[in-house]
Amino acid sequence: MASRDLAESLLSGGGGGASASHDEYEERAYDSDDKVSIAISDSDGEDDGAPASRPPFSWRKLWRFTGPGFLMCIAFLDPGNLEGDLQAGAAAGYQLLWLLMWATVMGALMQLLSARLGVATGKHLAELCREEYPTWATRALWAMTELALVGADIQEVIGSAIAIKILSGGTVPLWGGVVITALDCFIFLFLENYGVRKLEAFFAVLIATMAVSFAVMFGETKPSGKELLIGLVVPKLSSKTIKQAVGIVGCIIMPHNVFLHSALVQSRKIDTNKKSRVQEAVYYYNIESILALIVSFFINICVTTVFAKGFYGSKQADSIGLENAGQYLQEKYGTAFFPILYIWAIGLLASGQSSTITGTYAGQFVMGGFLNLRLKKWLRAMITRSFAIIPTMIVALFFDTEDPTMDILNEALNVLQSIQIPFALIPLITLVSKEQIMGSFVIGPITKVISWIVTVFLMLINGYLILSFYITDVRGALLRSSLCIVLIVYLAFIVYLIVRNTSLYSRLCSSMSKSP
Repeated sequence: MASRDLAESLLSGGGGGASASHDEYEERAYDSDDKVSIAISDSDGEDDGAPASRPPFSWRKLWRFTGPGFLMCIAFLDPGNLEGDLQAGAAAGYQLLWLLMWATVMGALMQLLSARLGVATGKHLAELCREEYPTWATRALWAMTELALVGADIQEVIGSAIAIKILSGGTVPLWGGVVITALDCFIFLFLENYGVRKLEAFFAVLIATMAVSFAVMFGETKPSGKELLIGLVVPKLSSKTIKQAVGIVGCIIMPHNVFLHSALVQSRKIDTNKKSRVQEAVYYYNIESILALIVSFFINICVTTVFAKGFYGSKQADSIGLENAGQYLQEKYGTAFFPILYIWAIGLLASGQSSTITGTYAGQFVMGGFLNLRLKKWLRAMITRSFAIIPTMIVALFFDTEDPTMDILNEALNVLQSIQIPFALIPLITLVSKEQIMGSFVIGPITKVISWIVTVFLMLINGYLILSFYITDVRGALLRSSLCIVLIVYLAFIVYLIVRNTSLYSRLCSSMSKSP
């Protein structure tokens, strides 16, 4: 009896009795009371008699829908992306800006599909995966997504800790910065208690801080506008910049961010029984998401071009990273307006803090959706935070950020996240292509083909990254043999996810059930 009482004290909404409906105990991204009302007049809550007709555009409604896209775009601005930007600029100059632009476009496509899925179904991707796939596959997808979250969070927390170390003049060691960053989940919980809009406003401030910081850096270093435009419209790629190119594409799509966006759009009150309201929500979320990604693209452009102007062709180009980037900038550009070292650190801190908090947010949805856990918010946030902070603290205590081993660790973490991409994108495309799930909002054949092309392209890019890491950094026959076995299982699971909803799979299952 005591254990039952404890369980009910941990569960939000427990104790409903045996007669409660099944849906009452289904995990949901947001409770009804937490959702933001969209209606701006009494007529907004009424059926206008033309459910297939989207209401006319309204700036006030766009403002009410604004928020989820900006939380989503933070994954395009995390410390891993910033490091990819600065290394691409230092190693390739302005040559890879076109790739950064098209990588952002590909990322935007997947995020728009994620938002569409969430709006049309009223459920997020993790919930739908739990309903669509058998238990063993659901658990495997959850484990893969959690691994991707841990890998991303280690880099994000380390990036934030580096910024704190710089701003403190080296007084706060790396592990101290990790502890400080770990406490940000309490900021998240505090703001979440005051409503979704307060939380979104907090992230807007962090994004604005990044935009201002890196725009000031851009203004102080004065990159070439002509070279910038040429880099955007003229594709260039050489054998010397393949690694940076793969890094740009590989870090744009974050597996956990695909799950996150489908949950964030649940924060608005939308009547999914009225087609016009769903059309309206999809329309405004598309606009808001594109605007948010334009902001993130601007910030990434600033970082890339600053380091292209300052370090392309220099002896520092091959050794530049998050920690020494600010010092290199300081030595080259000094203190024309404000010490550029601290401008860099402030932008990096905003990037690290915002991405670690959204990682915690994503972890709650992923855990709750896949496992159908209705834990209290504070408990779920603490569990999610612990998954990442414990390994991050180990990294901070035993690795020096300037040690070559840290570079190998970063590459391993990039590979860890890259191999999880199919387990977010394949279920996403599969679900938005099913009329039984999406109804009239199922994607068309052209969108479906383009989505699969982008997914296959990203899988090939990340396959190159995995192969490169395997060849250069994996040593020992036993380790290589073990990884080969893991790779076979990995590829088999990907094939299963792809063919599961095909007629071939149905015929195979039918023939197996008929066999004695």
